Amino acid sequence: MVALRNKSGWRRLVVGCACAAIITIVPACKNGQPSERAENLAYAAYDPPVKLSIAYSYSDITLPEGDLRDNHFLTRYLQEQTGIEVKYDWEAGGEEQYRSMLDLAIRSNDLPDVFIVTRDQFHSLMERDMIEDLSSYYEPYASELVKSIYDATGGKAIKEASEDGKLFAMPNVAIEADAPTYVWVRQDWLDKLKLSPPRTLDDLAHIAHAFMKGDPDGNGNADTIGIPVDTQLVFGEKIGVHGLNGIFSAYHAFPKSWIRDESGNVVYGSITPNAKRALALLAQWYQEGVIDKQFVLRKDITDVIEENQTGIIFGPWWAPYWPLSTSVAKDTKAEWRVFAAPVDDMGTFVTNTSPTTDRYLVVRKGYAHPEAALKLLNVLTRLERNLDPNVKQVEKLRATASQLGTQLRSYYPFDLLLDYPDAIEQRHDLLVKALAGEVNSDELDPDSKSLYEDTKQEMESPRKNMEAWSASQAYLLGGAVSKQPMVKKEAVFYGTTPSMDKSWPALQQMEHDTYLQIITGEIPIDAFEDFVTRWKAGGGDRITAEVTSTVDAQAK
Repeated sequence: MVALRNKSGWRRLVVGCACAAIITIVPACKNGQPSERAENLAYAAYDPPVKLSIAYSYSDITLPEGDLRDNHFLTRYLQEQTGIEVKYDWEAGGEEQYRSMLDLAIRSNDLPDVFIVTRDQFHSLMERDMIEDLSSYYEPYASELVKSIYDATGGKAIKEASEDGKLFAMPNVAIEADAPTYVWVRQDWLDKLKLSPPRTLDDLAHIAHAFMKGDPDGNGNADTIGIPVDTQLVFGEKIGVHGLNGIFSAYHAFPKSWIRDESGNVVYGSITPNAKRALALLAQWYQEGVIDKQFVLRKDITDVIEENQTGIIFGPWWAPYWPLSTSVAKDTKAEWRVFAAPVDDMGTFVTNTSPTTDRYLVVRKGYAHPEAALKLLNVLTRLERNLDPNVKQVEKLRATASQLGTQLRSYYPFDLLLDYPDAIEQRHDLLVKALAGEVNSDELDPDSKSLYEDTKQEMESPRKNMEAWSASQAYLLGGAVSKQPMVKKEAVFYGTTPSMDKSWPALQQMEHDTYLQIITGEIPIDAFEDFVTRWKAGGGDRITAEVTSTVDAQAK
């Protein structure tokens, strides 16, 4: 019998001898409210401790002398708080190796007690009945903080971790602000050439031409290029810098996304007529130099940013962290501003969304303490959100990590950080209020206070500290644009279908090659129709039918 303890009282967990587990909860105090009792249980520690094996994806971290990978200053704190002794079943160096080793563990049915999985691995484990149903553990053991974060997704996160009404995982939560691609422009160049900020596609082309011809950097050379483009062209679930997503979105085209068209049919966004319209414009822009005519040949696209050869880039809210910080470090006169552009024909900024979740914390079928995964997640989430009541101990933990040259989260036993979907907008609002004196800066959480201090430093000594510049501009400018009105097109399906295993890699390569060849003028825009025909015949129609069947089944 294993007891759960906390400061308010005792809980007892009685474990049956077969596969069943019966949980008996003794209230902390007779007059406690139900939510208070649940919160006590969420943070109650096992006594004696229980062991929990984890698949660990390690980063390049330094440990204090005498500490071990799974026995260091943070794991000891976690054990003190939860009564959970974390042991690493195996270790992988990086995401790719972790995924490969976990695939092998799944095939051989040799799983650790708790581990993080991708969407495809999650569905595979459910189909094989290899992970625990966590439905009965969620309400009593998930903390109010964790529940509030999941509730903020409107039920989407929990739904994506469920099957047939049963909860099989604790999912991560995506930051909604990470999905849109905006336009970042050199405001000082706009001012010099007396240009208005961009709003439409025509505005972007006009500004790009003016920058190329008007010598905005004043060096007397015709060395300013068009808009840099990543050779990936369009990003899928994970948005990056220099992608063309925003151009396609202005045409209501969403490549690499499964969406519903105007008739309600499930379609693949890369083969729609609107995608063809966007490609036609991009081919024209390439010929005119509006987009960099050398983008295919560039070994490192960041060079043109660092050398300030361009004054327009496509990027998310966090672009000041990278690559714009390299621009300002080289030219402290650079004034980058961000705009929710280009808009569509109706003047509306349209963007795609990212999946609500794409990583899952699961428990091996048969592990004696499934609730331990939730309890560990509770403490890590409270720690990450700067709500841990053990202030002095946490300050010491953060100081230790800082002395070792990294952040405390680098020492977490698993990477499933939970935050509210609108976390960036919340942080922006809090920062603005603190700067205006509406919030006492001394009462800010550590991360917000650090951001506030960086912003004050940047305001008082502009561009003297690039970390301060990056943080302040990302949250002030990137946070503000994230609050602008926009229409968000949601994808209806993520993941894979049976036919994708055989056909998808070839279809993806065909798509990329066709897009690239059309944009660079190697083939005419009318070749798009032939691409669509070949895509459908090469397995696309079969995959579309499978996706449609899955989407329709989920809607029931």
